[in-house]
Amino acid sequence: MAGERNFDKLVSELTLNERQGLLEKMKSQSTLPRGPLYFEDDKLVPAYDLEDEYSSLPWYYRLWYFILSFFKSKAPVKLFEEKSVSVLGIMVDQRSPGLYDYQKVMLLPGFYRQVLRLKEAAQFFYSALDSSVNRDKGGFFAFLGSLEMPDVHSRLQDGTSPSAIADKFPDMPEQEIRQMALRNMEDAFSMITTEYRNIMYFNARTLNCLKELSSFLYDRLLTSFHFNQAFGGETCSAGVVRDPLISLNNTLFSLKIIPPLTLLESLFIFILQERASEPTFDMNKETRSLLTKAEDALGVIREFNKQVPLTWILRCSTRKMSLAPKEISGGEDWFMIFKDYWKRRVDSLFSDYMKDRLERKLHDTFRTFLKGKSIKMLENTQSASNSDGLPIKEALPLSFLFTFYSAVFMPDINWILRSILVDGEWKAKENRVEFSEAYNNLVKLEDEIKKFEHEISMLGDYGKRFTLAKKDMSSLPVKRKKIQIVVEEASEDAKKILGQARSACESMVNILNGILGNDLMGKYETLANLSKMTTKGNNFFAGLNEATESFRTVIKILNDMDAVGYGR
Repeated sequence: MAGERNFDKLVSELTLNERQGLLEKMKSQSTLPRGPLYFEDDKLVPAYDLEDEYSSLPWYYRLWYFILSFFKSKAPVKLFEEKSVSVLGIMVDQRSPGLYDYQKVMLLPGFYRQVLRLKEAAQFFYSALDSSVNRDKGGFFAFLGSLEMPDVHSRLQDGTSPSAIADKFPDMPEQEIRQMALRNMEDAFSMITTEYRNIMYFNARTLNCLKELSSFLYDRLLTSFHFNQAFGGETCSAGVVRDPLISLNNTLFSLKIIPPLTLLESLFIFILQERASEPTFDMNKETRSLLTKAEDALGVIREFNKQVPLTWILRCSTRKMSLAPKEISGGEDWFMIFKDYWKRRVDSLFSDYMKDRLERKLHDTFRTFLKGKSIKMLENTQSASNSDGLPIKEALPLSFLFTFYSAVFMPDINWILRSILVDGEWKAKENRVEFSEAYNNLVKLEDEIKKFEHEISMLGDYGKRFTLAKKDMSSLPVKRKKIQIVVEEASEDAKKILGQARSACESMVNILNGILGNDLMGKYETLANLSKMTTKGNNFFAGLNEATESFRTVIKILNDMDAVGYGR
């Protein structure tokens, strides 16, 4: 989730003009190889069916093969097949010597080295795809769509913003705002022309071809080769690796053209998003570096296709002159993924909009309830002013309780509760026990929060471990896991404090209502000496009522925080 949030933040910070500007810079700096990636061998040696080809030979050629069949004890068609394989095998050797021995049906060391180079080149795209499409395919197509369909993207971005709709229609009910956002989204989808669909499909299909090429099981293919002293390198029987080579040939055949720069830029943005918050991060420099790596990788793929006539080799090894590469499928689902992303985004935007409204109401409540005092956030927790702190969602509820303790509990409530603790005569023992436990938990609340604040500080256990985890030099998944463990353990401690405080407030509401005679269930009884205690001052009942309402307000605020996404 953290990765997706970071990506959303990065994308939202890049305006459409900035994206287009980055693309123009990439175009001016690009040295991507020109022309196609794949070269059509079929134009030189078309695929054909051996029997049909034999039948179409002049009668004197067929007579020759017929006569030859008596001496070779083989069918004329079989002799024609051997001749065809031999001719094609010689062509392979003349075009790319050292790759294939048609007589021994063997792949040679030169072929092994070519596949090894292809594997290393494809590894770049494997890492790029793993950091982008595999993480958030919908977000990837949305970003790509912003470059290829800028007018559609602008309509989607502007028309689905709940706050923008609310500003335009201030009296519109909340649910109608959501419905209008969904209608605007559908209107934007209707702007996707056939040309746009074709462009996006081509990108999606190219993406799928890159994925298939980069995830091809190169190691399984290469481990089929063994060192051959006679050839001074690794060789392999072509028949052993026939199926994987056919699969590889289909993928290379499908990736005919250099991927568009818009597609590469989208890949780069996803790769770089993890580092975007670094102080020394330079988007142009890093993008240029990745573009250079992409150019090198595509150059190797292109050179492989030029140097390795894979279709010819497969025809020779399978003795099937009709064998031809086939287009692989993929990319047809781009619009469904794109549409689903925006539907989820509309829901997310509306949820954030409602959360923002609740937060504003919460802060209004804070100011009134805490008598104008501002909440001081716990130190070393993540906030707008401290992005490097621990991202503990319980930080705000704890900060609120800490302020409540000094601003309301001690000056306004404690006196009445302490009076009951010291002088109250309880009719029910269990009521006295529950009151004492709740009171003790409330009194020690400040110390518990201070102790937790120390633990997450730079000097505390959680703070030290969090700092070390962020500096960890291991792989990104391992680093994330270490950070997550620290945050989860700290959150568990925070939840315990919140749970005790909430439970104490709920107990106080129930017990004080019992004392006031408002417990309709009859579980909480009044004090035996209530009449004697009220003689201490006319404000005793007022104090009970004020304390009860204060605890009710605390519970409501904590519940509202839960609804917003804090606390539990």
